[in-house]
Order: sequence, then structure tokens, then C-alpha cells
Amino acid sequence: MTKILYFIIIVTFMDTFVQLPIISPFALELGASEIMAGLIVGVYSFSNMFGNIIGGVGVDRLGRKKVLLFAMAAVFLLLLCYPLVKTAPQLLLLRFVHGVFGGILIPASFAIVGDLSRSHHGRASMAYTGAAIGIAAITGPAIGGIMAARSEIAYVFLFVAGLFFFAFILGWRFVPATLPEDKKETVSLRGFTPLLRNRQVWLASIAAFSLMVSNGTLAFALPLQVERFGFSASLAGAFLSIFGITALIIFITPLNRVYRRYASLSLVVAGLLLIGSSLLFLSFVSGGVWTALLMVVYGVGFAFIFPSMNEMIARSSEERERGKAYGVFYAFFSLGVVAGSSGAGVIEQWTGYPFLVSGGFIIVVSLGLWGKGQSGP
Repeated sequence: MTKILYFIIIVTFMDTFVQLPIISPFALELGASEIMAGLIVGVYSFSNMFGNIIGGVGVDRLGRKKVLLFAMAAVFLLLLCYPLVKTAPQLLLLRFVHGVFGGILIPASFAIVGDLSRSHHGRASMAYTGAAIGIAAITGPAIGGIMAARSEIAYVFLFVAGLFFFAFILGWRFVPATLPEDKKETVSLRGFTPLLRNRQVWLASIAAFSLMVSNGTLAFALPLQVERFGFSASLAGAFLSIFGITALIIFITPLNRVYRRYASLSLVVAGLLLIGSSLLFLSFVSGGVWTALLMVVYGVGFAFIFPSMNEMIARSSEERERGKAYGVFYAFFSLGVVAGSSGAGVIEQWTGYPFLVSGGFIIVVSLGLWGKGQSGP
């Protein structure tokens, strides 16, 4: 059953990653301007935030499995709509709605993992969850790019829809309902009050925001830096794969024992320091070898952070509020995606040093998190 849940998480994130290389060309094919194409790309992450909160409330009120299956069915139908789109405004609207339901999937699936992690799987569950996302991040763009190059872009959406249909059947048949009926909540804004007082939820959410700011900076600025080295901008994808592969190795090998040896907050702070340092040094390197080495450092930092901050949410939230906790957490996650890529563009235009500014920001945040973590509950 647990392996099936990890497969569902791979499919959930594959929905995002497989579309990265094709959405902009698809929008331009429909006659979108460059600005409109950028909006079409970014609106998915923006509407994810609404889905994260809606899904967080829903899984605590209606149950994890019901919300998960409902969102999966909705995403399946929305993916079937992509080949029917004829204009750029239609694609923008579809991406917005798709992002909402994609955002609902995240707290639903992670609340189930969090429930199981608290019951009997421990921190390794979050490491394997990180590995599932890493697999999607490494394979998704490659699959999307290859399929689009060899056939029509529409077939990419139909392929992902097929994955969702298969994952829905598996989820309906094998994923357990982990939230008992007597622990479901009524929908109320007061249900968020304990979360607003929960230090661990805030620390994990700030870490998630910072991590995705760094990720957005990489996605924007690394291709530009690679071009300045005299290489093709497409080589940036290879460098990004290096950090993904590095993190995946830590997630699935005995190196994942680090999650049992050290406190989650300590690993988050160490990971942010590694990421911040790698971004700072990226401002000064002038070749592919050093860039590759810094991507390994970034990958180690990412591996330290991702399972640890998810574990902080699982350990600090009660069953009846865990869905909302993950909803808030992943809303910060989505906000970081938007802020990272757009902020990097502004910083590039104003100063020309996006890596330097982002790296300094990440290091300051890491020190602040450490200070808050040491100041007590």
C-alpha cells in the first residue's frame, strides 16, 4: 500500500514537471504573446496556493482519501481538456483551474503520508516521499520534451491523464482512509487558530518558502549564467538534474539515516546554509565544473531540507488539523515558486546578481530559523 501511495505522489508531481518544457511553446502556438505565455506558465503555481488551502480544510473535514480521489478525478478530466483548447485565454483559464485542483492533491497525499509516518513508518517515510518527487522532477521534463518532439503536444496531456486514471484506480482500491470519522472537523476559520500559534508549522513554512525561492532563482538565472559561459542554455537542464540526482541518492540509500540521527530543524538549517552558500558561490564561478560541484552541494542541502520540514509538520500537528497544516505549508511552498522566479527577474534587471542576493537571503533566513528554534516553544 505504501508503495502505491508513493506512486500516486510521483504521478501528482509528474503532472507539474512533465509540462515544464511544453507549456510555453503550446501557448505560443495558440497565438499568445511572450507576456501572455509567461502568465500562462506562472498562473498554475499561483492558483496552487488556493488549492493548498482548500485541500487542507477539505481533508480535515471530509477525509484524506475522499479529497484525494476527487482531486485526482478532476485533474484527469482537466488534462483531457488541453487538446480541446483553441485560444490563449482559454489556456490561461484552464491552467488556473488545473492549478487549484493540483494544489488540492498535495495536502491530501501528504496528510496521508503524515498520518502513516506518525503511526509506524517514522522519518524514512518523508525521505521516500522526497525520492518520489525527485523521480518526477528528473523524469518529468525529459518525458514531456521527448514526447512533444516526437509527436503532438496534445499527446503529452493524454499520457499524463492516463497516469492519473491508473493512479485513481490504485488509490480507490488500496489507499486507506487514515482519518477516523470521530476526528473529522467542521469547517471553521477557528480551526486555523492553533496553526497560527504553532511555531513548528511556521518554521517549516518559512523554510519551504525559502527553499522554493532558491529553486525559482535557479530556474531563472542558471540558463542565463550557462549562456555567459559560452554554452547552450539547454545545458542548464543537465546542471539542474545533478542536484536532483544528488538528493535522490541521499533519499533512497543508507545515507538517509541522517534523518534519524539529527533533529529535523537542525537538518533544515544546515540544508539552507548549504543552499545559500552554493548560490553565493554561483555568483563568482566561471566554468561548468565548478557549477556542477555547486549543484551537488545544492542537492545535499535540498535532501536535508525537504523530508525534514515535512516531518516537522507531521510531528507538530494533530490528526484533526494535519490537512490544514499541510495546506498552509504548501501554500508557502507555492508562493515561494512564484516569488523566486519573478523576484530573480527583478533582481537581475536591477542589480545583475540574482544568485548573490538570493543566497544572502537564504543564509539570513537559516540563521533566523535557528535562532527561533532555540528560543523555545
